[in-house]
Amino acid sequence: MKKVIAFDLDGTLAPSKSPLPDKIGELLTKLLEEFQVCVISGGKFEQFKKQLLNNLRAEPKLLKNLHLMPTCGTRYYKFNLSKNDWQKVYAEDFTEPEKKKIITVLSETLKDLGYLDTKTYGEIIEDRGSQITLSTLGQDIVDQLGDEGVRLKETWDPDNKKKNLIRERAAPRLEEFEVRVGGLTSIDVTKPGIDKAYGMHKLMDALRVNMDDILFIGDRLMEGGNDYPVKAMGIDSIEVSHWEDTGKILEAIIYINK
Repeated sequence: MKKVIAFDLDGTLAPSKSPLPDKIGELLTKLLEEFQVCVISGGKFEQFKKQLLNNLRAEPKLLKNLHLMPTCGTRYYKFNLSKNDWQKVYAEDFTEPEKKKIITVLSETLKDLGYLDTKTYGEIIEDRGSQITLSTLGQDIVDQLGDEGVRLKETWDPDNKKKNLIRERAAPRLEEFEVRVGGLTSIDVTKPGIDKAYGMHKLMDALRVNMDDILFIGDRLMEGGNDYPVKAMGIDSIEVSHWEDTGKILEAIIYINK
């Protein structure tokens, strides 16, 4: 019997950069009654609040079973019942020179490959403290365009060839860092050895569980994807294509656990 159910966010629990669907929110609340739940994603904590927490109706006593790991596990937040708020456990932040180098390399790579789209929405390269993320269409495309923004993201690189090429060009110039394909249009850069597997190890230490106690669900489990390190470390993993797939899996877990 698993004790922990862990998830990616974008494409797994919700459409890219979009609010948690009501159905998933309801199922997660039920899941929190029986399991420790972790959400680990490339987004920053503010994105977790906007995308996940604002549409999760769980009571504070259940939120203590929810573990948030923004920026691919480079940060970890737990809910503090006494303060009724989220508390940062750790953050693996870059130095300013490290940030400058990463931003320069990503900018030059995007330009050299001709992937600078004429129309973007918000920042293309975002400093998330412990992670630098390149989003080829801009960080705010879904905020500004809604469902059309999701559609544009889904059609920009459906076979991952563009993102893989960006990673292949940038990684040799950033060999002292981890460079991974992130979401639909993104590349994530973190400190070496700091990825979702690192986050899972931190979670196991905090909860005193082992790999056999965890089930991970994500949509980027292919090699080079930002969910792949979890699968590679040996945690049982299920790959999904859309959040609707996750909903069916949650319904099955909840039903079996009755």
